[in-house]
Amino acid sequence: MAARGVVGIFFLSALPLVCLELRRGIPDIGIKDFLLLCGRIFLLLALLTLIISVTTSWLNSFKSSQVYLKEEEEKNKKRQKLVRKKQQEAQGEKASRYIENVLKPHQEMKLRKLEERFYQMTGEAWKLSSGHKLGGDEGTSQTSFETSNREAAKSQNLPKPVTEFPSPAEQPTCKEIPDLPEEPSQTAEVVTVGLRCPSGNVLRRRFLKSCSSQVLLDWMMRIGYHTSLYSLSTSFPRRPLAVEGGQSLEDIGITVDTVLTLEEKEQTN
Repeated sequence: MAARGVVGIFFLSALPLVCLELRRGIPDIGIKDFLLLCGRIFLLLALLTLIISVTTSWLNSFKSSQVYLKEEEEKNKKRQKLVRKKQQEAQGEKASRYIENVLKPHQEMKLRKLEERFYQMTGEAWKLSSGHKLGGDEGTSQTSFETSNREAAKSQNLPKPVTEFPSPAEQPTCKEIPDLPEEPSQTAEVVTVGLRCPSGNVLRRRFLKSCSSQVLLDWMMRIGYHTSLYSLSTSFPRRPLAVEGGQSLEDIGITVDTVLTLEEKEQTN
């Protein structure tokens, strides 16, 4: 449309020139010269039309190419966003499957092992069994209970349970336990002694350094550990503690706060 408008403007502007030339040269111009003049004018108009049409088509193609490039860029961005979203969803599904199938079973197995080890160390391996229903067969439940105890003892490498009770001569005599001296206040002549029990608990008490070492054995008897079944040893370096009635705590090397270990004596057949 723009090219046609330009051509029309040039054509209209050329008509007055043609008329002026014709008016000036009417006496001398011939038909041949008139046709030649018209041909030149039309040739000029055709050349201008060609130039204008080529220019406008080039401009239109340039604009359309820019619009096409912008549309392609937007399409590529949308396509990339969609692909990225799908990749993120796939990665999320993989991570959730890995957590469900690998991490959770591994953590549960690890917690189960820690729980078994804890109950085995505390001597409560019976908690690992499924238990028995109330009102069931007593004989069957007793047999299964003994079997579970035997398996727990094997897992802990404990000695076999003794089914026969020892004779009264073999049992430790429960003689009267003397009273412990009163616990003194914290001074330079006082030490704090700790007893690490087989259960893991640590009991602490203050004594005078001049007290007889026999007071340690009396303390053991007082808290329920018989001297015929348990012995005392130092923590570091680990060595048996020689306790004699004629020696004081200072004589046997307890001059500072100390933690002693209660150990079960090896039973000889």
